[in-house]
Amino acid sequence: MTRVVLFAGQGTQRTGMGAELFDRFPELVEQADEILGYSIRELCVGDPGGRLGRTRFSQPAIYVVNALARRAMDGPADVYLGHSLGEYNALEAAGVFDFATGLELVRERARLTDAVEGSMTVVMGLSAEAVEDVLNARDDLQASIAAFNGPANVVVAAPGDGGDVVAAMWGAGALRVRPLLISGPFHTRHMAGAAKAFGELLRRASARLHAPRIPVIANRHARPHESESLVVDLTEQITHPVLWSQSIEGLLGSGVHFHEAYGATLTTLTRQIQRHHSRIGGLR
Repeated sequence: MTRVVLFAGQGTQRTGMGAELFDRFPELVEQADEILGYSIRELCVGDPGGRLGRTRFSQPAIYVVNALARRAMDGPADVYLGHSLGEYNALEAAGVFDFATGLELVRERARLTDAVEGSMTVVMGLSAEAVEDVLNARDDLQASIAAFNGPANVVVAAPGDGGDVVAAMWGAGALRVRPLLISGPFHTRHMAGAAKAFGELLRRASARLHAPRIPVIANRHARPHESESLVVDLTEQITHPVLWSQSIEGLLGSGVHFHEAYGATLTTLTRQIQRHHSRIGGLR
């Protein structure tokens, strides 16, 4: 049996997240508070001031909760895979960096990307090719596919509030169009400035990065990370789409079992990909 552990990313934050975990790992919680300069428990459980929806707070919060949840899981993993921000949890779990280093990187990634305003929208019921055709015909949208989440399930990111993107996708025949709780055009060219600054930070921190002890599938190219390309892959991840569907498809096979560290968002996506893969295989 191959056990694949999945880590969700930004957009899955919610008030009350991690409430059952903080008392189990007090040393890590204390370390997180020192790095962030505020109470991670208070942010996640009570969300005073509604900060959890802001990128600079939601990314560290999700990283910490994912990391605690992974430590609460039973059994080892054979492969790790994270969606966008969740990739940092996958790398931490595989020993590429320790909890504190990962949180410091996530904190800076969140700070840099929070400065870029925009929106992200889930589009269901249209193929990736159909969505790309719409975007190519509408230069005024300045939009790009930010994540390939599954069959007829993609995320589109753009500057602005995303209203024009929503209207365009409904007009193209989408079955469902849903804005995400994310306030930036992640995984697009609009993040180039943030990616450049973050890449410089990664290069300075490269001595603290190690080869994965367990395979981690990269969002950037849907293949296992290699130590010599970590800095480049994580830098480019900010401006390139998440190849989630491609990553899952590359892992499918007899005896593969997927387990999400916290929540069920990726479990749902993965089951959709598995069902589609089975149908396609049966038609061959």
